[in-house]
Amino acid sequence: MNQTDDFLKHIRFEKRLSQHTLTAYTGDMAQFSQFLTTECKVEQPEQADFRHIRSWIVSLVEGGMDKSSVNRKIATLRAFFGYLLRRKVVAVDPMTKIQALKMSRKLPVYVEEKPMETLLDEVEFPDTFEGLRDKLVIELLYGTGIRLSELTGLKSTDVNLYNRTITVLGKRNKHRLIPLTQSLFELIQQYIQYKEREFNGQADNAVLIVSDKGIGAYPMLIQRIVKKHLSVVTTLEKKSPHVLRHTFATHLLNRGGDLNAIKDLLGHSSLAATQIYTHTSLEQLKKTYDQAHPKAKKE
Repeated sequence: MNQTDDFLKHIRFEKRLSQHTLTAYTGDMAQFSQFLTTECKVEQPEQADFRHIRSWIVSLVEGGMDKSSVNRKIATLRAFFGYLLRRKVVAVDPMTKIQALKMSRKLPVYVEEKPMETLLDEVEFPDTFEGLRDKLVIELLYGTGIRLSELTGLKSTDVNLYNRTITVLGKRNKHRLIPLTQSLFELIQQYIQYKEREFNGQADNAVLIVSDKGIGAYPMLIQRIVKKHLSVVTTLEKKSPHVLRHTFATHLLNRGGDLNAIKDLLGHSSLAATQIYTHTSLEQLKKTYDQAHPKAKKE
């Protein structure tokens, strides 16, 4: 019996994790198995002990892999051996002695409020389907804080026309409800009507955002749209959909938004993931203080 295949089936059908997570777990297990076979002469992953796992981690670090990727692989093995322990395939969990690598905490990159106001209120988008679609992409990412995968997976039926909300399918197949501003709601309605006319009803109606050919938008298209339009108002090196997610959260917090509410809007499973934005907010407070306080100006 192949324990790795059983584990991956468990991840897919019982835990019902996302396809992205399943792909990552599959790749991690394949890489670990290959290392065991070639470097340790161990035939099956379930036969690995603490020393084998530590050797693999060391090889990843020495090979130049970044710490976040190594930690994800450690998390994969932790899930794998936890699964084997529950099924009594192994008597001892070798991961108990393995610790995640310490990460240097990076502040999230975000766009300041003024450039975002300029982009949304002053920059003219072309009066075409593509122009309206691009504006909606920017407005949705900034106005709701949804992830790239959540945007491309957003269905037309996920838009509630009665209470001005969208239902988002997030990580671990969890749904969450996000309110829309009146202007964003009206923009979605305008876009849906334009899409119907542009493609004579032949566009993919299952998804909200479509390409120039009427098929569901793909990640690279959204990334190009965001990079193109953010380049107009900011010199940030990173210009991605996730930057707009960071911008959404940071602006809410800077304006006094409740941290727990922001956590729910972002779809974070714990408050710890959201608290990184408090550091950004503190930096903003320091900047305001340095610019405005007489004592700070003198120094």
